[in-house]
Amino acid sequence: MSSDDIAISARNLGKTYRLFGHPGDRIKQFLSLGIKKYHNEFTALNDVSFDIKKGETVGIIGRNGSGKSTLLQLICGILKPTTGTAKVNGRISALLELGAGFNPEFTGRENVCFQSALMGFTKAQLDRKFDEIAAFAEIGEFIDQPVRTYSSGMFVRLAFAVAIHVDPDILVIDEALAVGDSAFQAKCMIHLRSIQAKRDSIILFVSHDMVAIQNLCTRVLTLLDGSLVHDAEPRQSIGCYRAEKNLPAAAAFPVGHPLRQGPQRFATLQSIAVMNSRLEPATRFSMGDCIVIDLSFECRESLPEGRFGVMFINDSGILLHDFASGFSGVIGFLAGRHTFRITTGPILAYPGHYHLGAWIQHSKGVPSDDRFGSALAIQICDDGKVGHREANFSGIRCSNTETFLPCSVVKI
Repeated sequence: MSSDDIAISARNLGKTYRLFGHPGDRIKQFLSLGIKKYHNEFTALNDVSFDIKKGETVGIIGRNGSGKSTLLQLICGILKPTTGTAKVNGRISALLELGAGFNPEFTGRENVCFQSALMGFTKAQLDRKFDEIAAFAEIGEFIDQPVRTYSSGMFVRLAFAVAIHVDPDILVIDEALAVGDSAFQAKCMIHLRSIQAKRDSIILFVSHDMVAIQNLCTRVLTLLDGSLVHDAEPRQSIGCYRAEKNLPAAAAFPVGHPLRQGPQRFATLQSIAVMNSRLEPATRFSMGDCIVIDLSFECRESLPEGRFGVMFINDSGILLHDFASGFSGVIGFLAGRHTFRITTGPILAYPGHYHLGAWIQHSKGVPSDDRFGSALAIQICDDGKVGHREANFSGIRCSNTETFLPCSVVKI
């Protein structure tokens, strides 16, 4: 591969932060001239190397804290690497943290002018592009209001509109589209497709939406604990990522975990376990299988109107179904620990990775007293148990659908 074809080249790239327990330790560290250590070190990125050639759309995936945002900031020149190098051949337009680069006291119009100037646009070039930017952002008269008055959705509309209309060689997007509504996300995806059609343009795209990653990207980098663990076509890299995040067939709900929501005053979730119809611990199921789930929780007092549920969630965090106890007439619990067994009907979700979470509430219509969005991971596979023998469901999720609804087809 010719060096002229390389847009981004990372070699042994690493970033380590110094963590000080007290503000005064910074001064002590400086005065010690390195003789004594007053800090701990945290390595956010470790020895990452790759090349991205012109014309590629590259996704970057990994769990929270895996180093994705740090990598993008090193590529964009916002951070200075501790080790290694990141060389960029072309003009970068980046949509990183919401608010980055925009002055909240400036109006939308003023921020557009400022950002365009930073990208090297002349006034004449901006005059030709401004109406397109404003039309794409769809924020109307707010274009002349300070951006501190914007909602997060309005902000991302304007920021994305600027980023794509300054004719970048390299467009970098870090989860920003997740803020927009579904119509705006679809609009952005259409525009990203048009950027892909330009032979020399590249897109770097960080997202937790595996459907968007698979549909948009030609190649995917998978990060784990700051290291690059996989670099391949989307299906392979996503498979690697999902394998890393698989959880056992039983789990407790960790105290103080950030995914726990609710006051937890009246009742707390204790544990969840998933089994097959033979009551064997399992995380792999066929389309059409029933799933058996044991859920334990503790009530600190009697809850006459209490109820609970188990959530069935896809890889994008969308709730597909809620197995709520009220649907089965199970309402009200005495004080103490309770364990219930939920046996589902046939699961007709298309092949893929899904998650089970749980909730418990004091009474109907009030927020959950304890809620955990994703405690266990399960895999649904096409083993030929449902549908015609000619059916092949393995690639269905690429078209953004989740469930299989049996039907009869006859000629009339």
